[in-house]
Amino acid sequence: MSKLSDYLTTNKIDPRRIALASKGVERHTREDLKLIAKKAAIKAGTAEKNPEITKAKPRSGRPVTVPQLERAMRGETVPGPAKHRITKAINVILTGREKPEAGFRDLF
Repeated sequence: MSKLSDYLTTNKIDPRRIALASKGVERHTREDLKLIAKKAAIKAGTAEKNPEITKAKPRSGRPVTVPQLERAMRGETVPGPAKHRITKAINVILTGREKPEAGFRDLF
């Protein structure tokens, strides 16, 4: 067992619920797609550089998958970005339940 699986059992969170929450959190929005297009235009040289646009980051568009969650719960190696996506999804669930947010170190 890992810290993540212990945390999920104590807070009664189903891993499938985490995958669903991550899908909603990481999905590209219209603003993200516009930002990606603006960055591509800057890179192509058709638009001027704007420091606000170059610093802004869109959502990843890659939700946490159930196999990634299962690996993390078994304590196997999981990439760093996947760990952060899991943490964000768990915090979305916890804020819906009006509980305090979990830190990265609490889960991994």
